[in-house]
Amino acid sequence: MSLQNISRLRISEFVIGGFDTVQRPLVVGVVVLIAYILVIIANLANIYFIVMDKRLHQPMYLFICNLAIVDIICCTSSCPTMISILLAGYKSISYVPCIIQMCIYHLSHIMEMFAICIMAFDRFIAIGCPLRYHSMLTNARSVLISVALWVAAFAILAVFPATILPLPFCQSTLKYMFCEYAAVIRATCVDPNPYFNGVSILFFFLMFGTFGFICLSYLKIVIVVIKMSSKSDKKKVFNTCFSHLIVIVCYYAPTFVLIILTRFGVVLTLEERHGLMVGTIIGPSLVNPFIYCLRTKEIRQKLLKILSKVAPSL
Repeated sequence: MSLQNISRLRISEFVIGGFDTVQRPLVVGVVVLIAYILVIIANLANIYFIVMDKRLHQPMYLFICNLAIVDIICCTSSCPTMISILLAGYKSISYVPCIIQMCIYHLSHIMEMFAICIMAFDRFIAIGCPLRYHSMLTNARSVLISVALWVAAFAILAVFPATILPLPFCQSTLKYMFCEYAAVIRATCVDPNPYFNGVSILFFFLMFGTFGFICLSYLKIVIVVIKMSSKSDKKKVFNTCFSHLIVIVCYYAPTFVLIILTRFGVVLTLEERHGLMVGTIIGPSLVNPFIYCLRTKEIRQKLLKILSKVAPSL
């Protein structure tokens, strides 16, 4: 029997030790639990409003629905594990569920970038080519684009299990908060730096590729706005793009600090890294649905209508 098989049999489960230094785990656990519940309820509400209202069966809302699905997957891939550790003290996770969690977590982050990117493309078409918007970006094409991005994300994701599965493991304790690539690769018997460098290069191209596309889209939008003579049209464009700009900042700002800057010598403590990671998971997933609920007229009106019916009965 090979060393690889012996090691894998020996390491049948991992112990997650990322929260060992947290002074008030119950408080942190309750905060994460409340945030997770809000993420699920808010994103499911957005999906429900969009699916049930035929007026919202338009490309922009289909992309919002896609983003909501990604946010639910992102939080569900990690938050239940963190909550069980902090509130119940259950730190163990079996090998196979750990690898699955790692794959789902990184898939959701790849799709988050793609989802935000395609929403920028939608705004670019809507503002840059308003007369041809409905002919260029139909519902069928929007669904096809979303499916193609999911397929591309799964193809990129294959890098993670392909590099992890052949490796023997020498320790069963994961230093981070749940099963993600950095935590799992550090538990193997190999030098993790080449693997970190390879994944960093991959994420470098993904992040700067999608972010560059977003910047180019908004550059075109700015050029179109400058040429507008009507202040009301400019205000309308600003209101249309503002929600998406908040989503971009909420996702890319902490992610750039966590993944990119740390590869260029910025030293973060384990607590700072954990804080940024939780921010990249919960922050965008919590902000996104509320932004679109409050700033999208049709969804806001539907929500207010439901609340007006519920209020008298309370």
